[in-house]
Amino acid sequence: MKRIGFFIACMLFGITFVFAQGKPEMKISETIHDFGEVLEENGDVSCEFIVTNAGDAPLEIQNVTAGCGCTTPVWTKTPITPGQTGAIKVTYRVKGTSAIIDRDITITSNASETPFIVKIKGRVKRNTEQQQPPQPQPSVSMSSAPVDLQLQETVVNPDARQDIKKDVKKRRRR
Repeated sequence: MKRIGFFIACMLFGITFVFAQGKPEMKISETIHDFGEVLEENGDVSCEFIVTNAGDAPLEIQNVTAGCGCTTPVWTKTPITPGQTGAIKVTYRVKGTSAIIDRDITITSNASETPFIVKIKGRVKRNTEQQQPPQPQPSVSMSSAPVDLQLQETVVNPDARQDIKKDVKKRRRR
């Protein structure tokens, strides 16, 4: 009987200990960073997402991944204690990329709301020297040319039809 009582007491103590420990909670300064219009000739652009631990246990950012090779994340590797901040710096390579920036960055941590996704967006403006000026389109004015939509019936000599058919057959054979 003493063993059962001891076992129950250990279970209650273990459950109390688990619930007494806090959990980390990740808060991020912004979830979407808009670069706006970026000139390709100015090179790469970067932004920082500030991560705050709003929980009561250390927050560990385990991994940060971007959807493509043109986006490079660098983050705080040490645990972030409660109330403290860390950072995730994201650099976007502008040269040779598409005109629209729309990338997701996935953050994996020991917080309960993992994975967490932040986004960068914007528009890349190409170098003006490399762009070709638009070619002027020829304009056609229909107002000066008369339009006659009446159909005329043409009478063809039946013998001429035979000559045309023979001529077409000769051309196909060549």
